[in-house]
Amino acid sequence: MTENKARNEVPVEKLRWHLDPASLPFETTETLNPLKEIVGQDRGVEAFRFGIRMKRRGYNIFVTGQPGSGRKAMVKQLLEEMSDHGKPPEDLCYVNNFQNPESPLLIRLEAGLGSALRQDVKDMIDKLRKEIPDIFAGEEYINTKKEIMETSEKKAKSFFKNLDQKVKEEGFTLVDIQVGQGKRPELMPLVDGQPLHIDQLEDMAEKERFPKEEYQRLRDKYEHLKEQIDRIFQDMRELHKEIQANMEKMDRAAFMKAASNQTAPINNKFNHPKVGAYLKAMLEDMADNLSIFQPQQSPPQMMGIFPMMPEADHFQSYSVNLLVDNSQQKGMPIIIEEYPTYKNIFGSIDRIVDRSGVWRTDFSKIKAGSLIQANGGCLVFYLHDAIMEPGVWQGMKRALKSKKLEFHTFDPFSFFASSGLKPEPIELDVKVVIMTDSYLFHMLQFYDEDVSKIFKVRADFNTSMDKTDENVARLCGFIKATADEEALRPFDRSASAALIEEAVRMTGRQEKISSIFPAIKNLILDADYWTGQENREVVEGKDIDKAVAAKIYRSNMIEEKMQEMITRGTLKIDVKGEVVGQVNGLAVYSLGDLSFGKPSRITASTSMGRAGLINIEREADMSGSTHNKGVLILSGYLRQKFAQDKPLTMSASIAFEQSYSGVDGDSASSTEVYALLSSLSGIPIRQFIAVTGSVNQRGEVQAIGGVNEKIEGFYDCCRHLGLTGSQGVMIPESNVMDLMLRKDVIEAVKEGTFRIFSVKSIDEGIEILTGVSAGEKMVDGSYPENTINFLVNKKLKELAEGLKQFGAEEEKSVQKKKGEKAKEA
Repeated sequence: MTENKARNEVPVEKLRWHLDPASLPFETTETLNPLKEIVGQDRGVEAFRFGIRMKRRGYNIFVTGQPGSGRKAMVKQLLEEMSDHGKPPEDLCYVNNFQNPESPLLIRLEAGLGSALRQDVKDMIDKLRKEIPDIFAGEEYINTKKEIMETSEKKAKSFFKNLDQKVKEEGFTLVDIQVGQGKRPELMPLVDGQPLHIDQLEDMAEKERFPKEEYQRLRDKYEHLKEQIDRIFQDMRELHKEIQANMEKMDRAAFMKAASNQTAPINNKFNHPKVGAYLKAMLEDMADNLSIFQPQQSPPQMMGIFPMMPEADHFQSYSVNLLVDNSQQKGMPIIIEEYPTYKNIFGSIDRIVDRSGVWRTDFSKIKAGSLIQANGGCLVFYLHDAIMEPGVWQGMKRALKSKKLEFHTFDPFSFFASSGLKPEPIELDVKVVIMTDSYLFHMLQFYDEDVSKIFKVRADFNTSMDKTDENVARLCGFIKATADEEALRPFDRSASAALIEEAVRMTGRQEKISSIFPAIKNLILDADYWTGQENREVVEGKDIDKAVAAKIYRSNMIEEKMQEMITRGTLKIDVKGEVVGQVNGLAVYSLGDLSFGKPSRITASTSMGRAGLINIEREADMSGSTHNKGVLILSGYLRQKFAQDKPLTMSASIAFEQSYSGVDGDSASSTEVYALLSSLSGIPIRQFIAVTGSVNQRGEVQAIGGVNEKIEGFYDCCRHLGLTGSQGVMIPESNVMDLMLRKDVIEAVKEGTFRIFSVKSIDEGIEILTGVSAGEKMVDGSYPENTINFLVNKKLKELAEGLKQFGAEEEKSVQKKKGEKAKEA
């Protein structure tokens, strides 16, 4: 079996890919050109550019990839490259709808004209606020008004001409009576030279204190004169109305003349139908409310919970609400929304408390969200953040399907408002880019049928790229770009080579390089720090090694505590000797920022019975579905290998010893096979060789994940317990290309104190673990004597025959008891 071990031993040169620093065509990265393009993401970049350039409905983009892979930076870089080619979008303004204030009007203007319109309207209003009071206080206006009043007074005097004389001749007089704040003339008869009200005279006549005939005569005259006086006063009221109308007409004409002179330049400047209609409606509304140009008295202040509220601005309704100002925009806008709440995405309609304590709003309180600010460009946000916010996902789908945005206030207390707005909808021309991981994307696509309609493009960013000379050179350019950006020291050849090797190790595959550039950048920053600690001017390879070791040390407290438990014997792991039915499996522990491997004792126990293969972890509800599948495959392997000429009748149990949490994955399925074969054959397993690998029903050993961490974990365990030179790890042959072991493990293998084996099948593995030949099946279906398979097959046959004999004897005993009972009866 020594020949087999040597044949299966992995050569040192295959344990780690090494980049010769001398092969790099530079002394330091100072002489390199910094990397500017995106590397290793051809698929994602092509899909992203397609989605941005496709001007059809629904071609919004989902960017998927592993968190921390630099998706955001890549998306931002791609958008900035493409933004310069776009035209700045229009400015958006909301103005008052004077006919229907609850439906503000939208005005779209070329970029930069929105702020100009707002300023021009503000300047115009400021001028009118100064000029209109001056016009009404001007000599020309006062003289014209005086002429109208004099003409009206003359006409009024003609109404009362000869009226006083006629009233006196008839024995009556006109007396002014106070009514409220004013006075009105009242017709009264003269009795003994004193005016008496006609009702008093009637009362005196009834009491015979005044002659009835005289009262009746005066009454008839009173009715006749009263009719004439009422007619005169009716004519006076009509005259006053006419005077008021003439005054208002004069005021309106004076205002419109002055205001038209102010709006004409604005109309000529913008030459926009909506601007012209808005200015015309504004002047009409001002002309109907000229009192706003007069000094206003502050109303009494409401006391209580709303003290000292600001005084209302009567000219606020004539301002321009510049919703989106693109005057400084050079190309298409790019908005990256870090906090995608409903208000931040879709905007809002704010409200204020007026002086009477009532919530109110108007067009000037409409605020744009990032979706409108990005109109004509691109909006980017994270799905996980947005989907947790109430109303955001449904609102986004509604906007993208309808291609327009209608402002709504998402506010559970909105029913307290006494006024609501429904502004004119805004047509949308925006690309929405949502970043998420693949799992959440697939889940959303499965449960939400709208996703495939409004997000027709997926840009999937990879975590690795091919290890080519071109990509190695690009990664060196990335080192230079990072050094320039962060003002770092240059890297020499050894540091660059060490960094690239670490980038290969990050992928867990020798033929790939990591494209998770944020993690690589962090390693560059850490290495520069350690160089600075030694006051050197150039980063060297040892600085990369120190940065990696320091990062592990900051996070591996739990790993060290587990190793302490193994070293002191709390966790039972044997790295010496041989034991039947026991083998060291390997597991990977993931802590988020660190993954490490550690051995785990796996035992198997077999006996006569029909229970089959018992997975103790499953019975204790501590086994995952993948591990359960691996155990079932293990049963299939045993049936295929040993149960072609006899039933597989046994009771066997498999357990992960001292495992108190869940177990999942099938990487220990080959390990469990070895433990079973050892238990059945009675041949002990070498405890100084740990095992990993999954198995199929044909006995082929398959690749697993975390192979480097598993090997290093067992090496660390052996190093603490004492290296003997015979210790090692057995891995699937298909994992050899994934090896990127630590340098100290490589040195141990070179020195012969640690060994790595690779196997294709269970037969190869059991030979290495036991030192006994596995044995190939012969033509008659049997195995060579004293091989592992022979001993296992023999044991299974004995168990089957023993169970059959036991069953026959038990049946015979039962029949005997029945016969004895029959005799007694």
